[in-house]
Amino acid sequence: MKSVLGLERRYVIPTFQRDYEWTREGQWRLLHEDLLSAAERLHKARRQADALGDSRASADKNVTPHFLGAIVCEQLPSSTGGVDQRAVIDGQQRLTTLQLLARGILDVLQEKASPRASQMRRLIKNPSDVATEPLDQYKLWPRRKDREVWPDAVSDDSPSSNGHLYLSARKFFADQTRAAVDAAPDGELLDAIVDTFLGLFKLVVIDLEDNDDAQVIFEVLNGRQTPLSATDLVKNLLFLRGDLRGEGELETLYDRYWAPLDEAWWKTTVGTGHAARGRRDVLLSAWLTAVSGQEAAIGHLYGQVRAYLAANNRATEPVLKELSEYAAAYSTIYHPGQAESAILAQVYTRLDRIRVSTAVPLLLWLRTLPSDVLPLSDHEVVVGAIESWVMRRMITGANTRGYGTFFVDVLKSAQAAQMEGHNISDAVTAFLSSTSQGLAWPTDDDVAEAFANNKFYNSFTQERIRLVLGAIDKHLQFENPRTEPATFDYEQLQIEHILPSSWQTHWPLDIVDPAQLELATQQRHSAAHRIGNLTLVTSRFNQGVSNFGWDVKRPEFALQSSLQLNKPLASSESWDEASIQNRARHLAEVACRVWPRVTPVGPPVETAPTD
Repeated sequence: MKSVLGLERRYVIPTFQRDYEWTREGQWRLLHEDLLSAAERLHKARRQADALGDSRASADKNVTPHFLGAIVCEQLPSSTGGVDQRAVIDGQQRLTTLQLLARGILDVLQEKASPRASQMRRLIKNPSDVATEPLDQYKLWPRRKDREVWPDAVSDDSPSSNGHLYLSARKFFADQTRAAVDAAPDGELLDAIVDTFLGLFKLVVIDLEDNDDAQVIFEVLNGRQTPLSATDLVKNLLFLRGDLRGEGELETLYDRYWAPLDEAWWKTTVGTGHAARGRRDVLLSAWLTAVSGQEAAIGHLYGQVRAYLAANNRATEPVLKELSEYAAAYSTIYHPGQAESAILAQVYTRLDRIRVSTAVPLLLWLRTLPSDVLPLSDHEVVVGAIESWVMRRMITGANTRGYGTFFVDVLKSAQAAQMEGHNISDAVTAFLSSTSQGLAWPTDDDVAEAFANNKFYNSFTQERIRLVLGAIDKHLQFENPRTEPATFDYEQLQIEHILPSSWQTHWPLDIVDPAQLELATQQRHSAAHRIGNLTLVTSRFNQGVSNFGWDVKRPEFALQSSLQLNKPLASSESWDEASIQNRARHLAEVACRVWPRVTPVGPPVETAPTD
């Protein structure tokens, strides 16, 4: 401990770290018991050494130390000639408690008029000859909320009893130390307690350098049992940075811009498995991607935000204001009912259902633009183009590798258009249309070929199949004004194979030649899982006839004719592979109208490729 707190240094707790939460029964009592246990081992070893005529120094080396864990710190700028400063990124509860423990021990040392008091005091305060500024005297400087009480908590005067945890901890540690010393048979236990605190209490301090990532280090230290919220680290960074720069009333800035991000919805985890992250982390990643023009990695957000702020030297309030605007945009995307139009709401809903998060930075940036820069009609066109590009590639089974970098390049193209006064919608659609083969916007022929030949069932999730079929049905409803209006929650409908996947019993093939029969069987199995053979049905559909022949199933589809997908089925005299191909061709035509390729007005704005 002497090598940590004995340094001429001030450990600064970032302003918006969480409250000090350690308590008597939760941590204080156990910590003091650990101290006494180690002190008694030291005291016993020394007595044995004295009895044997051995060196106390040798005895001290054989006493097992007590490891307290680690704290992670980051270098802060210090005034010339001033005390070195560190921001405590992790371990503020532990470090604060150790300071209060030292203060409690010092109270007893003062009462006993022990010459060791000055030695313990140097662990709490820096020497006056190096404390060139008033705050430099303190080894630890707490977050802004607790700064008024801290000088009282570590002063030589008896603190007032205002119930603050700092003061309660100091009193508890003093009382426990006093009781242990008074109960000891000799007067040496107090010295053993001081020496134990100085030499046997071990605390590891990890000082981050510029290329270190506090987020990764924190996760390693905590065994990766729970994901670290990068947002908490960034919040501390922003407000500590503002505090050190003397930028306004930080509490006001917090209430105005950040407080909503500490609400429960923002702390909800989204994604699954190793990709699970809190919404705030996802927002931060999207914001940083949009403002920096570089794809941000959630696993390294803290370091990347720190580097961005250092490189751009932006003041705290504009950054918080911008983050607040992106948060409002994010909230609308995931609460699509708040969107300005049904078209925007529909795009946001569909992109969310197929989990295309790589487009989120672009969507957020578009939402932050004022209407005179991006009118609503242009906004609808550009997000519709994004949806069409994504959906057509999903339908055709295109590779999603490279989407993150691609959408950063789309974003940069749109931002360049804004800077040069060009039409943003045209810039985005032109960029989507001009991409290389690997990330091309599929044509109508590509969609038709996929519908005709690709296996959809068991290749796509049922959610995605419902999305495609539901969007087609909704469009057919729109295109047929003479039909009776019907509204469906397509997510609740069931996917039905028109030709059953288990077709052999009621849909036999009338082929005698074995070779031809084997080929026809394979073709029928393949056809059964293509989209031309899939439809949606409501819960009224009689699942008991699902594997029966067409003469039994056809009347059931007649009862499902309020769905435009099923209306032609009810009038079909037969159903076979040719019927499936014809229906696939028709569905592809509608899908291309649902997700049209937008014809760009002009060439895309050139951008430098993303690193």
